Amino acid sequence: MATHLDLEEQEQLDQLKHFWRQYGGLITWGLVLVLAAIAAWNGWQWHQRGQAAKASAMFDEIERIVQASDAERVGGLFAEIRERYPRTVYTAQAGLLAARVQLDKGKNDAALASLQWVAENAAELEYRAVARLRWAGILMDDKKYDEALKVLGGDWPKSFEPLAADRRGDILAAQGKKAEATTAYRSAYQGMDAQLDYRRLVDAKLIALGAVDSASAASAPAAGASR
Repeated sequence: MATHLDLEEQEQLDQLKHFWRQYGGLITWGLVLVLAAIAAWNGWQWHQRGQAAKASAMFDEIERIVQASDAERVGGLFAEIRERYPRTVYTAQAGLLAARVQLDKGKNDAALASLQWVAENAAELEYRAVARLRWAGILMDDKKYDEALKVLGGDWPKSFEPLAADRRGDILAAQGKKAEATTAYRSAYQGMDAQLDYRRLVDAKLIALGAVDSASAASAPAAGASR
């Protein structure tokens, strides 16, 4: 029995050696690649945390300068943070803050440049959307209507589609395009939650254009039936 077991074990050992000679190199390289990928991922995570911490410190400094309304220093720090840490959420927030201070100080071109950078480079779609809305608003105030409409073109995050439509309506109304503005405002009104206060403002814009607002249109049949 012992001899039989010894022979069986020897046969299994020979099979294992044959298998390893045939596939051992591939298995070794596979393990190396897996371990390298894990190390790279951990290194990337560590790097991202480090970048975020440093960007956070710079953002705190920007917030302090914003309180002093120093547009020059805010602009300079925003240029620095976007160069060092372009993909952090703090950089997008810094761009929006910088644009606000720059606009308050009458530096429209600088504000537009800050918003454009955020709209084109922020990692989060929501920050890009906010920047685009404000960018279009400044262009509208400067009566650059075609440029503003171009900024509003393209895709939007679902939650921002009504706001983009509302801003588009403002621009079209300023151009005297009543029918197109009404269509845009209706789209905004219908896309907003019924409990949202901002919806009332859109409704007021429709009334100002002489259009039957969405709320009135919805209640019209009931009103007629009561007569």
